[in-house]
Amino acid sequence: MLQKSLLLSLLFLLSGCSLESMLAQAEVDKVYIVKQNASLSHYRAYFKRSQLQPIIKGKKYLYFYNQKKKDLAILLHRYNKYYLYSIYHPASDVLIITSNKKTNYKKIKKYLYKKGYVPTSLSPIYATSKVGLRRYKGIKTLLVEIKDYRALHAKYKHAIKTYNARGIKRVSTKLPKRFITSYYEDVYQKASSPAQRKQLNIIAKKLGLHKNETKAQENDNKELEVFENNIPNDRLNAFNYYNTEASYDELDNYLSKSKMHDTLSFNQTRQLKKRHAQLKENKILHEKSLDELIALYKANKNPKYKERIVYLMKEGGK
Repeated sequence: MLQKSLLLSLLFLLSGCSLESMLAQAEVDKVYIVKQNASLSHYRAYFKRSQLQPIIKGKKYLYFYNQKKKDLAILLHRYNKYYLYSIYHPASDVLIITSNKKTNYKKIKKYLYKKGYVPTSLSPIYATSKVGLRRYKGIKTLLVEIKDYRALHAKYKHAIKTYNARGIKRVSTKLPKRFITSYYEDVYQKASSPAQRKQLNIIAKKLGLHKNETKAQENDNKELEVFENNIPNDRLNAFNYYNTEASYDELDNYLSKSKMHDTLSFNQTRQLKKRHAQLKENKILHEKSLDELIALYKANKNPKYKERIVYLMKEGGK
């Protein structure tokens, strides 16, 4: 036993590895549950980024959703294999797809479709994400954090539908407004009594929608319901979302629509185009390869590109 331990220690030294680094390698490329309660599920994963390759249009990760399994998964590409990691079911086996030169994204998507997984953005399934480049115990990784708000959304939707704020009275977790605002407004328009609107106002306050009731007035023995409505209309609501929360791809798609120009003012359009340019630059800085950045810097001499190039060179160009 002693000889075996000495041999293992010698192998670690000769290979330049340490027990700590070996353990770190075993901890990456896995999904962990950070927090889980009746309102929110929070997941985190560190994926080794030195081996990641683009899947399509420079994207190194894509989300897929399985409606039957109620599972969100993330697709990654390494060398000649694609890996689908389940996020909502971390204990599940990783789905591995071996590819060749003739394998393209269309074939991968078709294969995953047969497994019940389809491409998705996160808003339709009431989830948010945070993705960034991080070092995990010395390993260069892609940090992916997902927050699943489905349970909380269901609570608020039920409270709104039944005009009863009691079920969300003790809820402390914040629900992103964009997941519920449209539904709330539709139900509020259908409310037929002061009691119903009073309950909806309580829910709105809890959500941070700020719909406040003013004093009721009497006219010809009839109650007139007067409310101050501070919820943005569809036009302003869309502008606020695309100006603060939308991803680059969402904003890029929105700005490309001809109808958008009919709904926004000149100043609003200018603000969105400014944010679009900032998001595009950030996307280039964090997704382009070293060679691509060098080519771009030669063309426009952007100092931010130079700074990123120097950083990547120090990191070994990975």
